[in-house]
Amino acid sequence: MDTLLKEVQELFERQLRVEHLLALSKKLRAELKERLQSSPTCMLPSHNYTLPNGKERGTYLAMEVGGSTLRVALVDLDGRNKSRHCLRIRRIVTSTIDNRVRDLRSVAFFDWIAGKIGEMLSVDRTACDYMQLKEPLPMGIAWSFPIDQTSIRSGNILGMGKGFHCSIYKGHDLGDLIIQACQRANLNIRLDAIVNDSSAAVLSRAYIDPSTRLAVILGTGINAAIHLPISSLHRSKFGQREFPTTVDTTHVLVNTELSMFGKRAFPTTRWDEYLNTHHILPDYQPMEYLLAGGYLGEIVRLIVVEATETAGLFNGKLPPSLSTPFTLETRTLAAVEADTYPSLSPSCQMFQETYSLPVPPTPTEMHFIRQVILSVSRRSQGYFTAAIYALSSLLHETDSEKLENGLDHITIGCDGSVINKYPGYMENSQVLLDQLVRLENQGRKRVVLESAGESAVLGAGVAVAMANAGN
Repeated sequence: MDTLLKEVQELFERQLRVEHLLALSKKLRAELKERLQSSPTCMLPSHNYTLPNGKERGTYLAMEVGGSTLRVALVDLDGRNKSRHCLRIRRIVTSTIDNRVRDLRSVAFFDWIAGKIGEMLSVDRTACDYMQLKEPLPMGIAWSFPIDQTSIRSGNILGMGKGFHCSIYKGHDLGDLIIQACQRANLNIRLDAIVNDSSAAVLSRAYIDPSTRLAVILGTGINAAIHLPISSLHRSKFGQREFPTTVDTTHVLVNTELSMFGKRAFPTTRWDEYLNTHHILPDYQPMEYLLAGGYLGEIVRLIVVEATETAGLFNGKLPPSLSTPFTLETRTLAAVEADTYPSLSPSCQMFQETYSLPVPPTPTEMHFIRQVILSVSRRSQGYFTAAIYALSSLLHETDSEKLENGLDHITIGCDGSVINKYPGYMENSQVLLDQLVRLENQGRKRVVLESAGESAVLGAGVAVAMANAGN
């Protein structure tokens, strides 16, 4: 197994020297700039033109609709101050979107959502009092599915996938469907803002920290949003809507669809190529396939399969539970990487129990698996850092004048299970970012990664507050 391990370490880690990461980042920045001008699927301008000024105040209804979870919350904004508690969730109710919910037909799915909103509001006294007033309760929504947004508060659903029976929803306005369902449930609610998850992360972090200019979501998948000058985008990117021309409208929050980048920038291995060619959507999200949580475990599993077949791992007999794609989860990788026992006995026991092994892996086998995990996660951190640095460099290039105005660093809001929970991921990425800034040494401001937990719900709350404040 030693020969294969050395090959794995060479293939996954040879691009991780800081000068190599800088070269990769420059390739990616060129791709970002190109798609600012031409791509219909990436670098998409939102309907959020400004960032919060920190003066927005109030209590707002916020909702996050994801592939497996619905979360309904009341969000309090107390005005920007030195405390993180100036933006907080007062009350939140989480509901699982299981197959029973995904199977709901016609408008029943939205009626289910309205029912959950009603349940949450019924247990909050302030909300109950507000609902007695003639004025509707303002709501913002973080929508995790494709949508052709036509304004800050409206957009046509393009599809939902993920097992939803969604044909009836296609082409319908999301705002209308939500409000009509609320009306059927006798809820006096007004939808004032729709955002995606990455834009919500920017808004939530920027409310607390005015140095925030971009945010990244890194969990099962990856995406990022960035606040750029409108002049950096081609007019065609705005489609049929009126091109912003007012003096006060100078910037726009851009949904990068970052997962779709990287095909031309990032080197791959034979295991990456196998994963890509056997994926239901080859080449669709190349960056995501290389570094996001939904795929790290599968890359390791493919190496384990090869090690079993060619290098004697598990005595040449692959456990049946590891023969199925995507059965090795990223949380398992995280637990093994965090195991500091010299014998790796906790990992051996966990592997035996999780994958129904007749006997636990030997310490030698577990050491091999752990070293593979380390190589795969280190590459993920390196490629992630190169991508983030490319975005911050794009910001420097297109908006240098504004960046020089009082900012001593750029903050990147970070949300998602991998960036916030995988052992050492954010810390290691920050070290690499600092090294890249020092290496390029062109007056670059420091790029600081900061956690933006609960960003979808909080960002939806900030978005609706901004809509009601008029900014």
